[in-house]
Amino acid sequence: MMRDAWEYASFVVTALALPFAIIFFALEQRKERDNEDEEAYQLLSDAYNDFLKVVLANPDLHLRTNEALSHPTTEQNERTMIIYEMLISLFERAYIVAWRERMSEVEARRWNSWDDYIRDWCRRENFFNALPLLLRGEDPQFQKYILRVADEERGTVIQLV
Repeated sequence: MMRDAWEYASFVVTALALPFAIIFFALEQRKERDNEDEEAYQLLSDAYNDFLKVVLANPDLHLRTNEALSHPTTEQNERTMIIYEMLISLFERAYIVAWRERMSEVEARRWNSWDDYIRDWCRRENFFNALPLLLRGEDPQFQKYILRVADEERGTVIQLV
C-alpha cells in the first residue's frame, strides 16, 4: 500500500513537475538571452558615445556639419578618413550584432536607433562621398544595407570601387 502511494506520487511529480521544470528552464534561458542582447546593445551604445567624443575632440574637421570642409589640409583629410573608418567599423558591428530579418519589438527599437545614426551620417556630404572607399572589404550584406540607406537619404546611387 505504502509502495503504491510512493509510486503514485512519483507519477504525479513526473507528470506535473517535469513540464513545469522544462518551462521554467526555457523561460530562464530566454531571460538570459535577453540580458545578453541588452548587454551587447549597451556595449555598442557606449562605443558610439566614445566615437562621438573623438568627433568632439576634432572640431576643426566639421564632422557634424552637412557641408564638406572647404580646402582641408592633407592632415585633416587623413584624420577625417580615420574617424570615418572607425564609424563604419562601428556601424558594421552594430549591423552584424543587432540587425535581423525578423525582429521582436525590442530588437526593432534597438535597431532603429542605429538606423537613425546611419541615416544621419549618410546625409553628410563628406561621409557620403567617402563611402566607396570606406566600404571596401566590409560585410556584403552591410554594404547593401548602407548603400540603400545612402540612396534613400541622398537620392544618389553609389558605385563601389
